[in-house]
Amino acid sequence: MARKNTARKTLKLAPVLDLNEAAALHEKLLALKGGPVEIDASAVERIGALCAQVLIAGARSWKEDQSSFTFSQVSDAFVKTTQLIGVDIAPLMAKEI
Repeated sequence: MARKNTARKTLKLAPVLDLNEAAALHEKLLALKGGPVEIDASAVERIGALCAQVLIAGARSWKEDQSSFTFSQVSDAFVKTTQLIGVDIAPLMAKEI
């Protein structure tokens, strides 16, 4: 029986997440499937709606797999833009124990 990968992987997002970056972001997330993932959005300066959708779809996919998908760090620009387009990432923020 195959074991699920339980080692947490970190994905550091690019500073500009626009239409051109959406496919690459999707591929990076697919490569991390099968185990918990932590998103580092600390360097994000701009994020478009399509990349936000890719991230939300990733979060839903990880939830369906009963695996952890959290944002460890986020920039002010990331938070402001996601709020502006109606995406609430608060439930996905890593919690301190």
